[in-house]
Amino acid sequence: MADASINFDALSYNSMRDDLVIPEYGRSIHQMVEHCLTIADKAERSKCAAAIVSVMGSVVPQEGEKEGADLKLWNQLHVMARYELDVDAPYPKPEPAEKDSAPAEMDYPNAQSRVGHFGKTTLDLIEAAKAMPEGEEKNILVVKLANLMKRHFLTWNRNTVEDAVIAEELKTKSGGALVLPEGTELESQADILRSVRKTSDALARPHKKKKRRR
Repeated sequence: MADASINFDALSYNSMRDDLVIPEYGRSIHQMVEHCLTIADKAERSKCAAAIVSVMGSVVPQEGEKEGADLKLWNQLHVMARYELDVDAPYPKPEPAEKDSAPAEMDYPNAQSRVGHFGKTTLDLIEAAKAMPEGEEKNILVVKLANLMKRHFLTWNRNTVEDAVIAEELKTKSGGALVLPEGTELESQADILRSVRKTSDALARPHKKKKRRR
């Protein structure tokens, strides 16, 4: 099997550790967006984009009517992709002129409305990964998916979890179809919990309006 770790690192960029476009979605989803941009086939790229939007809705559930919530998620996907994503989507791509504007504030319903550690959308993404042809691209996506599952687990449990447990969970939920490449090291628990704490602290701070200068 190809060494996916080298390719995985190649898709990462240093600034992502500190300067995520939309921090609430975390590094793993931003890396998935970067991976989606590299898929040559438009049909496969569109499937990947739809799966990412599904996961985004699980990580940060949206309030309001479904159509409005879905539109917001797709717009945020394009923002994270720097408006470079060419896919068949249910909504038109936002105007590039909007990219310099600050992302709209996100809604955060009660966390208890989420289902389980991973949720149905993670299963949807697993199904999308299973449908991909064998090769380096699939290996890279499997690693990203495992990192996302680890993030979900630690967000809701805050307990120690070994990479082997996540790998086994991924293998089980995919019916044995998705296996982490040998020697893969997932994102460290310390980095994940640090990111979770940053998001929690940001949500806990009251939003203060800036005073206009006279």
